[in-house]
Amino acid sequence: MLCFVCGLAAAQAQQFVDSETLPRAARKAWEKGIERARAGQLDEASALLEKALVSAPDFVDALFALGNVRYDQGRLDEAEKLYEQALALAPDYKADFWYNLALTEMKLRKFDEAQTHFERFLSMNPRSRWRRDRAQRHLEHCRRVAPLYAHPVPFEPYNLGPGINTPEAEYLPSLTADEAVLVYTAVRRGQEDFYMSRRDSSGQWGPGQPISSLNTPLNEGSQSISADGRLLVFAACNRDDGQGRCDIYFSEKILDRWTPPRNMGPPVNTRAWESQPSISADGQRLFFTARKEGGLGASDIWMSERRPDGSWGEPRNLGAPINTAGDEQSPFIHPDGRTLYFKSNGHDGLGGYDLYVSRLQADGTWSEPQNLGYPINTEANEGSLVVSLDGRTAYFDSDRADLPGHMGSYDLYAFELYEAARPLPVTYVRGTVRDARTDAPLQARVEVYDLGGQRLLARTTADLTGSYLLCLPAGARYAFHAEHEGYLFYSDHFDLDTSAVPDKPYRLDIRLQPLEGGRPATGEAIALRNIFFDFGSATLRPESEEELERLLRLLEAHP
Repeated sequence: MLCFVCGLAAAQAQQFVDSETLPRAARKAWEKGIERARAGQLDEASALLEKALVSAPDFVDALFALGNVRYDQGRLDEAEKLYEQALALAPDYKADFWYNLALTEMKLRKFDEAQTHFERFLSMNPRSRWRRDRAQRHLEHCRRVAPLYAHPVPFEPYNLGPGINTPEAEYLPSLTADEAVLVYTAVRRGQEDFYMSRRDSSGQWGPGQPISSLNTPLNEGSQSISADGRLLVFAACNRDDGQGRCDIYFSEKILDRWTPPRNMGPPVNTRAWESQPSISADGQRLFFTARKEGGLGASDIWMSERRPDGSWGEPRNLGAPINTAGDEQSPFIHPDGRTLYFKSNGHDGLGGYDLYVSRLQADGTWSEPQNLGYPINTEANEGSLVVSLDGRTAYFDSDRADLPGHMGSYDLYAFELYEAARPLPVTYVRGTVRDARTDAPLQARVEVYDLGGQRLLARTTADLTGSYLLCLPAGARYAFHAEHEGYLFYSDHFDLDTSAVPDKPYRLDIRLQPLEGGRPATGEAIALRNIFFDFGSATLRPESEEELERLLRLLEAHP
């Protein structure tokens, strides 16, 4: 029950209708109505206050009290009318009348009216400092959120269906780059476990199946699957090898089996609480939520970078403007490497946790977070959100009963993300690396450079089947290199335009020529595909340097 209802007994017999002329039955009904309201017996209170108003329709204290009851019953339109009726009779009687009217209008999203009436309340110099502070905060809230409600963003969510969602909870979705695999956390019989769904050729998600090799009698969840689907990073609590209450773990997929989970250890994990990881598409940065010293609020977003030796560096707090004195959680770093989505109750939002997006700028700082807007965000607590590689589709979890197809508790949904909230266009290149003579798969190192600036953009090692996948910004030219001990290196270049979408990626299958006795085979041609000359000239262009350096290293190693 709202505190302002509980304080109704403080109202004395200062009725607009004089207490001497107020019928005794009306006064008695009003007093009993106040008692019932204080006890939370709203239906009885309502009946008694209505009885008092039958005898004295202009009894402003009874109108106000009944408005409070209607507010607590969730009948806001009726509450608003009762407050307006009381204020029409006695506009200067009590400042609290204006406060409660403004609060009701704010709940009804009548922000202009609410601002006017909060200002009227404050102009009356109310005695309660707490109430004045609350009114000021509400006034500022109305000013902030009014534009969000006045300009709703496109939002047409659809439920991912009964193959994934159930009357129990499903949340924290995570996707591979090709959107073929969805991993999520599900609660079954009070237990948090991992589930996986695969998309079929028609684009439909298949039934979610538990990842039995990773699920335990303890809770595990908050997972992030790598772009190529070969790494799962997640949170688990109260384990024997834990550094603190909740730590971050990882498991690698080798062929079709997940390896036993391993604790990431320090410095990522500490004696504090670490959870909700998000691994970058290039595998070089780990974003996560933690509650520990050095933060700005109760929970903040932190980031650790992988060192050259493969270990993880000391995490650093992302600081302002991402983190606040409130809580920031559920980070998701998009494969573009620059767009971060998260939820927060510390930024100026519509209420509870709202979803935000921030972008990494050229100077290495994060932009001011942008609220994703209404009706993606509401007065409720919004869940986590991830965005597809092409930036067009967002997946999120929600327990909002007003969403289509809601099955109970938290469900997984998807919707088309509007243009202004999308990340940079990203696609991917995939293929295999094999021995040119035997066709045996090779675990070769694969690197992609910006052809113009010769900046390393992505690096990976092919798996046991020789397969690799790398996410890259669309609409650019790239230099490609693959090498394996005992083989000639392979180089090439390609243009990755925006037509290379998840269901039509750029494909590059590589055949490496084996060395004979540690040297290139006699008469074997070495193709140098990344040597460029100025047009009509023998002058080498700067983007040829990396290729020439590789050739030099090969010749020095095999004189």
